[in-house]
Amino acid sequence: MNKIYFPQDRGKSFPGCLGGMKRTKAMKAKSKLSVLIVFFLIATSVCAQESNHVQTVFSGSKASGGYGALNNKFTNIGGDYANLVEVYGGWYINHKFLLGIGAGATTNNIPVPLEYSVDPLRNMSYEYGQVGLVTEYVFGSNKTFHFAFNLFSGAGFTLQYERYGWHNLDYNNGDNDYDENWFFVAEPGVQVEINLLKWMRFSPGISYRAAFGSDAPGLSDNALSDISYNATLKFGKF
Repeated sequence: MNKIYFPQDRGKSFPGCLGGMKRTKAMKAKSKLSVLIVFFLIATSVCAQESNHVQTVFSGSKASGGYGALNNKFTNIGGDYANLVEVYGGWYINHKFLLGIGAGATTNNIPVPLEYSVDPLRNMSYEYGQVGLVTEYVFGSNKTFHFAFNLFSGAGFTLQYERYGWHNLDYNNGDNDYDENWFFVAEPGVQVEINLLKWMRFSPGISYRAAFGSDAPGLSDNALSDISYNATLKFGKF
């Protein structure tokens, strides 16, 4: 029976090969770790530089524009439907922030109940209006669809007047306003803004009107405070 002989040095060289392979893997792992550490240090440095940059509203590097808006609000006043037409506009800063003024008033008949009417023998109607400061903050202004948060704060007023139709021949354009009432109004809201053109946007939204200090008969703060559903068109340099 023939015997098989192995070289004596083969068993000695095998552990050496294993050791070389282990050293190679360790070197590769160290290289990858070094690369990751370098990238981490670079990212940390960039973030630190960005965070150290102080951003301000009023700065020479900020973009500046402006726009005006036509807004129709569908709401309730004193438990009756009210259609409120509003205009506002102002200075638009850095494609984010609007600082402006606005005013609006109801356009439909809001009948005054007989128990609150200054003249029960005539057809009296409520008029509601507001004028004051308007601010808006826009997120992602250059995107086709984005959000805008706004706030109206200022003076509100109500009065009673005799409403005439086109068929009334005895229409008198004299002083027919009664029971004038002034109070404070705050109305925060949110809009989904759609960029139709570079200079025109459509912004449906919702807001809540809160009145403070009304003492008109039949129009308490609660009666004047309600949700509004809004449709707005904006024109200008955005």
